[in-house]
Amino acid sequence: MDKEHIHKFAGKKKHLLISLVGILNILLIFLIVWIGVGISNRIKEGRYIGQDIESRNTITVSDTGEVYTKPDLALVTLSVLSESKTVAEAMQDNTEKMNTVIKFAKNQGVEAKDLKTTSFNISPRYEWQEKGTCVPPCPSGRRVLVGYEIRQSLQVKIRNMEQIGNVLEGATDAGANEVGNLQFTVDNKEALKKQARDQAIEKAKNKAKELALKLGVDLVRISSFSESGSSLRFAAFDEASYGIGGGAVPEIETGEDKIEITVDITYEIN
Repeated sequence: MDKEHIHKFAGKKKHLLISLVGILNILLIFLIVWIGVGISNRIKEGRYIGQDIESRNTITVSDTGEVYTKPDLALVTLSVLSESKTVAEAMQDNTEKMNTVIKFAKNQGVEAKDLKTTSFNISPRYEWQEKGTCVPPCPSGRRVLVGYEIRQSLQVKIRNMEQIGNVLEGATDAGANEVGNLQFTVDNKEALKKQARDQAIEKAKNKAKELALKLGVDLVRISSFSESGSSLRFAAFDEASYGIGGGAVPEIETGEDKIEITVDITYEIN
Protein backbone atom coordinates (compact mmCIF):
# COMPACT_ATOMS: atom_id res chain seq x y z
CA MET A 1 0.00 0.00 0.00
CA ASP A 2 1.51 3.33 -1.05
CA LYS A 3 1.67 6.43 1.11
CA GLU A 4 -1.29 8.10 -0.60
CA HIS A 5 -3.68 5.24 0.21
CA ILE A 6 -2.36 5.04 3.76
CA HIS A 7 -3.01 8.76 4.21
CA LYS A 8 -6.60 8.49 2.86
CA PHE A 9 -7.41 5.51 5.12
CA ALA A 10 -6.07 7.31 8.21
CA GLY A 11 -8.21 10.35 7.33
CA LYS A 12 -11.38 8.31 7.03
CA LYS A 13 -10.64 6.53 10.33
CA LYS A 14 -10.08 9.84 12.08
CA HIS A 15 -13.31 11.30 10.67
CA LEU A 16 -15.28 8.21 11.81
CA LEU A 17 -13.80 8.44 15.30
CA ILE A 18 -14.73 12.13 15.58
CA SER A 19 -18.33 11.35 14.50
CA LEU A 20 -18.60 8.54 17.04
CA VAL A 21 -17.32 10.76 19.84
CA GLY A 22 -19.88 13.41 18.86
CA ILE A 23 -22.74 10.94 18.99
CA LEU A 24 -21.61 9.65 22.39
CA ASN A 25 -21.44 13.23 23.71
CA ILE A 26 -25.02 13.90 22.54
CA LEU A 27 -26.28 10.70 24.20
CA LEU A 28 -24.43 11.61 27.40
CA ILE A 29 -25.99 15.08 27.46
CA PHE A 30 -29.47 13.63 26.87
CA LEU A 31 -28.96 11.10 29.68
CA ILE A 32 -27.82 13.81 32.11
CA VAL A 33 -30.85 15.98 31.28
CA TRP A 34 -33.28 13.04 31.62
CA ILE A 35 -31.87 12.03 35.02
CA GLY A 36 -31.98 15.64 36.21
CA VAL A 37 -35.64 16.11 35.20
CA GLY A 38 -36.61 12.83 36.90
CA ILE A 39 -34.89 13.85 40.15
CA SER A 40 -36.56 17.27 40.03
CA ASN A 41 -40.01 15.75 39.54
CA ARG A 42 -39.51 13.33 42.41
CA ILE A 43 -38.43 16.15 44.69
CA LYS A 44 -41.61 18.06 43.79
CA GLU A 45 -43.76 14.99 44.42
CA GLY A 46 -42.08 14.40 47.76
CA ARG A 47 -43.13 17.83 48.98
CA TYR A 48 -46.80 16.77 48.83
CA ILE A 49 -46.60 13.27 50.24
CA GLY A 50 -49.14 13.04 53.07
CA GLN A 51 -50.31 16.59 52.36
CA ASP A 52 -52.76 16.03 49.48
CA ILE A 53 -55.91 17.41 51.16
CA GLU A 54 -54.20 20.07 53.26
CA SER A 55 -52.23 21.57 50.34
CA ARG A 56 -55.41 22.01 48.31
CA ASN A 57 -57.13 24.09 50.99
CA THR A 58 -60.50 22.44 51.47
CA ILE A 59 -63.57 22.70 53.65
CA THR A 60 -66.03 19.91 54.37
CA VAL A 61 -69.71 20.40 55.16
CA SER A 62 -72.40 17.89 56.06
CA ASP A 63 -76.15 17.98 56.51
CA THR A 64 -79.14 15.67 56.74
CA GLY A 65 -82.37 15.32 54.80
CA GLU A 66 -85.45 13.71 56.34
CA VAL A 67 -88.63 12.47 54.67
CA TYR A 68 -91.47 11.16 56.81
CA THR A 69 -93.89 8.66 55.33
CA LYS A 70 -96.56 6.11 56.11
CA PRO A 71 -96.33 2.61 54.64
CA ASP A 72 -98.32 1.91 51.51
CA LEU A 73 -97.68 -1.83 51.31
CA ALA A 74 -98.27 -4.71 53.74
CA LEU A 75 -96.72 -8.17 53.38
CA VAL A 76 -98.17 -11.16 55.22
CA THR A 77 -97.60 -14.93 55.03
CA LEU A 78 -100.67 -17.19 54.92
CA SER A 79 -100.04 -20.90 55.48
CA VAL A 80 -102.18 -24.02 55.25
CA LEU A 81 -101.15 -27.04 57.35
CA SER A 82 -102.81 -30.36 56.50
CA GLU A 83 -102.38 -33.74 58.20
CA SER A 84 -103.59 -37.14 57.00
CA LYS A 85 -102.64 -40.83 56.97
CA THR A 86 -101.58 -40.66 53.31
CA VAL A 87 -99.79 -38.10 51.20
CA ALA A 88 -102.63 -38.10 48.67
CA GLU A 89 -105.26 -37.23 51.28
CA ALA A 90 -103.10 -34.52 52.85
CA MET A 91 -102.31 -33.09 49.40
CA GLN A 92 -105.96 -32.92 48.40
CA ASP A 93 -106.96 -31.17 51.63
CA ASN A 94 -104.05 -28.73 51.41
CA THR A 95 -104.62 -27.88 47.75
CA GLU A 96 -108.36 -27.27 48.19
CA LYS A 97 -107.85 -24.97 51.18
CA MET A 98 -105.00 -22.99 49.62
CA ASN A 99 -106.95 -22.51 46.39
CA THR A 100 -109.83 -21.16 48.47
CA VAL A 101 -107.47 -18.77 50.26
CA ILE A 102 -106.05 -17.53 46.94
CA LYS A 103 -109.54 -17.05 45.49
CA PHE A 104 -110.59 -15.06 48.57
CA ALA A 105 -107.49 -12.83 48.35
CA LYS A 106 -108.18 -12.04 44.69
CA ASN A 107 -111.79 -11.22 45.53
CA GLN A 108 -110.44 -8.66 48.02
CA GLY A 109 -108.58 -6.88 45.22
CA VAL A 110 -105.17 -8.56 45.57
CA GLU A 111 -103.64 -8.97 42.11
CA ALA A 112 -102.08 -12.22 40.90
CA LYS A 113 -98.63 -10.56 40.73
CA ASP A 114 -98.87 -9.89 44.49
CA LEU A 115 -99.38 -13.57 45.39
CA LYS A 116 -96.30 -15.77 45.67
CA THR A 117 -95.88 -19.31 47.04
CA THR A 118 -92.82 -19.16 49.28
CA SER A 119 -92.65 -22.75 50.53
CA PHE A 120 -94.20 -26.21 50.09
CA ASN A 121 -93.13 -29.05 52.39
CA ILE A 122 -94.20 -32.68 52.86
CA SER A 123 -93.05 -34.34 56.08
CA PRO A 124 -93.74 -37.75 57.64
CA ARG A 125 -95.38 -37.68 61.07
CA TYR A 126 -94.27 -40.22 63.69
CA GLU A 127 -95.55 -41.20 67.12
CA TRP A 128 -93.85 -43.17 69.87
CA GLN A 129 -95.80 -46.28 70.84
CA GLU A 130 -95.10 -48.14 74.09
CA LYS A 131 -94.83 -51.91 74.13
CA GLY A 132 -97.23 -53.86 76.32
CA THR A 133 -94.63 -56.05 78.00
CA CYS A 134 -90.90 -55.72 78.02
CA VAL A 135 -88.05 -57.37 79.91
CA PRO A 136 -85.03 -55.04 80.20
CA PRO A 137 -82.80 -54.28 78.40
CA CYS A 138 -85.27 -54.50 75.49
CA PRO A 139 -86.60 -51.15 74.08
CA SER A 140 -89.73 -49.89 75.81
CA GLY A 141 -91.40 -48.83 72.56
CA ARG A 142 -90.93 -47.92 68.95
CA ARG A 143 -91.33 -45.01 66.56
CA VAL A 144 -94.33 -45.55 64.27
CA LEU A 145 -95.31 -43.70 61.07
CA VAL A 146 -98.86 -42.46 61.60
CA GLY A 147 -99.30 -40.09 58.64
CA TYR A 148 -98.02 -37.12 56.70
CA GLU A 149 -98.00 -33.37 57.13
CA ILE A 150 -98.09 -30.82 54.29
CA ARG A 151 -97.44 -27.12 54.84
CA GLN A 152 -97.83 -24.60 52.02
CA SER A 153 -97.08 -20.89 52.55
CA LEU A 154 -98.25 -17.95 50.46
CA GLN A 155 -96.86 -14.41 50.65
CA VAL A 156 -99.54 -11.78 50.01
CA LYS A 157 -98.90 -8.11 49.23
CA ILE A 158 -101.80 -5.93 50.38
CA ARG A 159 -101.78 -2.50 48.75
CA ASN A 160 -105.09 -1.30 50.16
CA MET A 161 -104.01 -0.69 53.73
CA GLU A 162 -107.62 -0.38 54.93
CA GLN A 163 -108.24 -3.98 53.86
CA ILE A 164 -105.50 -5.57 55.98
CA GLY A 165 -107.77 -6.69 58.83
CA ASN A 166 -110.42 -8.04 56.46
CA VAL A 167 -107.86 -10.01 54.46
CA LEU A 168 -106.31 -11.57 57.56
CA GLU A 169 -109.61 -12.55 59.11
CA GLY A 170 -111.14 -13.76 55.85
CA ALA A 171 -108.05 -15.82 54.98
CA THR A 172 -108.40 -17.85 58.18
CA ASP A 173 -112.08 -18.47 57.43
CA ALA A 174 -111.06 -19.64 53.95
CA GLY A 175 -108.66 -22.26 55.32
CA ALA A 176 -105.38 -20.61 56.35
CA ASN A 177 -104.54 -21.97 59.80
CA GLU A 178 -101.21 -20.13 60.18
CA VAL A 179 -100.89 -16.37 59.58
CA GLY A 180 -97.73 -14.47 60.40
CA ASN A 181 -94.80 -12.25 59.42
CA LEU A 182 -96.93 -9.16 58.89
CA GLN A 183 -94.63 -6.35 57.76
CA PHE A 184 -95.14 -2.81 56.54
CA THR A 185 -93.02 -1.13 53.90
CA VAL A 186 -93.05 1.45 51.11
CA ASP A 187 -93.40 0.34 47.51
CA ASN A 188 -91.11 3.02 46.04
CA LYS A 189 -88.31 3.56 48.54
CA GLU A 190 -85.90 4.99 45.96
CA ALA A 191 -88.15 7.99 45.29
CA LEU A 192 -88.20 8.82 49.01
CA LYS A 193 -84.42 8.35 49.27
CA LYS A 194 -83.96 10.76 46.37
CA GLN A 195 -86.12 13.37 48.12
CA ALA A 196 -84.08 13.05 51.32
CA ARG A 197 -80.79 13.13 49.38
CA ASP A 198 -81.76 16.22 47.38
CA GLN A 199 -82.82 17.95 50.58
CA ALA A 200 -79.52 17.09 52.31
CA ILE A 201 -77.40 18.26 49.33
CA GLU A 202 -79.25 21.57 49.09
CA LYS A 203 -78.82 22.22 52.80
CA ALA A 204 -75.12 21.30 52.67
CA LYS A 205 -74.51 23.58 49.66
CA ASN A 206 -76.16 26.51 51.42
CA LYS A 207 -74.08 25.83 54.50
CA ALA A 208 -70.89 25.80 52.38
CA LYS A 209 -71.78 29.14 50.74
CA GLU A 210 -72.47 30.74 54.12
CA LEU A 211 -69.24 29.38 55.58
CA ALA A 212 -67.17 30.53 52.60
CA LEU A 213 -68.64 34.04 52.89
CA LYS A 214 -67.75 34.27 56.57
CA LEU A 215 -64.23 32.93 55.96
CA GLY A 216 -63.65 35.21 52.99
CA VAL A 217 -62.81 32.41 50.57
CA ASP A 218 -64.19 31.21 47.23
CA LEU A 219 -65.62 27.76 46.54
CA VAL A 220 -63.78 26.29 43.53
CA ARG A 221 -65.25 22.82 43.01
CA ILE A 222 -66.42 19.71 44.84
CA SER A 223 -63.52 17.32 45.40
CA SER A 224 -65.39 14.51 47.21
CA PHE A 225 -68.89 13.41 48.16
CA SER A 226 -70.28 10.66 50.38
CA GLU A 227 -73.62 9.75 51.87
CA SER A 228 -75.09 7.47 54.52
CA GLY A 229 -78.62 6.84 55.65
CA SER A 230 -81.13 4.85 57.64
CA SER A 231 -83.82 2.64 56.11
CA LEU A 232 -87.49 2.47 57.01
CA ARG A 233 -88.29 0.34 60.05
CA PHE A 234 -92.00 -0.06 60.44
CA ALA A 235 -93.40 -2.39 63.08
CA ALA A 236 -93.74 -6.10 62.30
CA PHE A 237 -96.14 -8.54 63.97
CA ASP A 238 -96.63 -12.27 64.34
CA GLU A 239 -99.97 -14.06 64.44
CA ALA A 240 -100.34 -13.64 68.21
CA SER A 241 -100.16 -9.85 67.87
CA TYR A 242 -103.39 -9.45 65.97
CA GLY A 243 -105.56 -12.22 67.35
CA ILE A 244 -106.23 -14.36 64.28
CA GLY A 245 -109.26 -16.59 64.75
CA GLY A 246 -110.82 -14.45 67.43
CA GLY A 247 -113.94 -13.72 65.39
CA ALA A 248 -113.46 -9.95 65.16
CA VAL A 249 -111.66 -8.04 62.43
CA PRO A 250 -108.32 -6.83 63.89
CA GLU A 251 -107.40 -3.15 63.73
CA ILE A 252 -103.91 -2.70 62.31
CA GLU A 253 -102.02 0.52 63.09
CA THR A 254 -99.24 1.06 60.55
CA GLY A 255 -97.61 4.07 62.20
CA GLU A 256 -95.13 6.41 60.51
CA ASP A 257 -91.37 6.34 59.95
CA LYS A 258 -88.73 8.36 58.15
CA ILE A 259 -85.95 7.97 55.63
CA GLU A 260 -82.84 9.87 56.66
CA ILE A 261 -79.89 10.64 54.37
CA THR A 262 -76.71 12.42 55.53
CA VAL A 263 -74.25 13.81 52.96
CA ASP A 264 -70.65 15.00 53.33
CA ILE A 265 -69.31 17.39 50.67
CA THR A 266 -65.71 18.54 50.43
CA TYR A 267 -64.94 21.74 48.46
CA GLU A 268 -61.62 23.03 47.20
CA ILE A 269 -61.30 26.72 48.08
CA ASN A 270 -59.24 29.74 47.09
